[in-house]
Parts: sequence; C-alpha cells; structure tokens
Amino acid sequence: MKQSYEKIFENNKKWVESKLAENKDFFKTLSETQTPDFLYIGCSDSRVSAEELMGMKPGEVFVTRNIANVVNTLDMSSTAVIQYAVEHLKVKHIIVCGHYGCGGVKAAMTPQDLGLLNPWLRTIRDVYRLHQVELDAIADEQKRYDRLVELNVQEQCINVIKMAVVQEQYLVDEYPVVHGWVFDMRTGKIVDLEIDFENILKDIQKIYNLTKSDWVMSRKNNKNFK
Repeated sequence: MKQSYEKIFENNKKWVESKLAENKDFFKTLSETQTPDFLYIGCSDSRVSAEELMGMKPGEVFVTRNIANVVNTLDMSSTAVIQYAVEHLKVKHIIVCGHYGCGGVKAAMTPQDLGLLNPWLRTIRDVYRLHQVELDAIADEQKRYDRLVELNVQEQCINVIKMAVVQEQYLVDEYPVVHGWVFDMRTGKIVDLEIDFENILKDIQKIYNLTKSDWVMSRKNNKNFK
C-alpha cells in the first residue's frame, strides 16, 4: 500500500520533468491565472477523467464531480462551483457528463435502503419516477439502465438551467450554453445528447424565471455602451 502511494510522487516528478522539457515556462504560465471556456460537471467514478477524455490541457476545464453527476441546488458545493464558473470565470459552456455503467445510477434503480446514500440517490430516483412509463417499457435491463443514465444527464442539465446565475448571464452575453453528454467506456467515445438549451430555457422560464430584469437590462446597456 505504501508503495502504491509513493508511486504518485514518482509520477509527479516525471510529469514535472516532461512539462519543463516541453516548455520551461509551463508552470510559471500555469500559476498566473485560469481562463477556462468549459465547466465540466461529471461523476466521481475513477475511470472517468474529464481532461483526459476531452483531450484538454491544465487550465482549460473547470471541473466538479460527484456521485452520478447530480446537480442539486441544496448542495452548496456544486452550486458554488457553478456560480463561480459563470460569474467570475465567464465560462462559455457548461457540460453535464454522465457515463454508461454508472454505479450511482444503478444503485438508484435498486429498491433498497442504502443509508447515507439515500438522500443523494433520491434525486436520481426522482428522474426514474418522472420517466417511469418510458423506462418500464424497456424490457432489456441493460438498455433500461443506459437510458436512465441519459435521462439523468438531461434532468441535471435542466437543474443547471434553472439557476438564476445561468439565466442572467445568458440573457446578457448569450453564454453559457448547457450541454449533456454521456461517456461510453465500452468504446471510449463521448455521446452528445444534443440538449436543446434555448428551448428548455424558454420553457422553464415560465416557472423558474429567476432573473432580476433591472439588473439584466443594466448589464446589457453597459455592455452595449462599451
């Protein structure tokens, strides 16, 4: 166990050496600031690494991860990350990325008491409840499981769009745009669920319109004046 732990520091040393060999100012530049265009909301699964599957470099993706890529507005961690990414980093895209074979989604499909996991998994079970007719009509258990993974991503995208900071920033700057992806570990490919962000935003604003109209108009006017 100690050996596997110490290997991390060996790997880090080799990584530092390789980066300096490519660019002697790599860490100087890295430490100055971050200007990512992407916020990635993903699953904590150890097999799914955001930057690696996206082919991105350090500083290009702002990342938050939790069990089954859930966006719950009562979870201060995810809401704080989204607020910071949108308001301060000015990200252009928010990606909610699930993955086939997700243990959290599978646990949510299982009717059993899982202790402290119950409140967290309830969000995914709510997704099942909303789409129960469609899901129960899928006879193949694996296909039903995969479909719930996709539906969970879609519903978490909607939870992101409900947030005031996302609505307000989009009305002013026409970004960020919210995307739903699923990573297929069986092929290594990203599946774009092609979330219709603009139409979803229009639909939910009838109920979840949280924008401060005076603030939005003021921001727009200041932007146009500049």
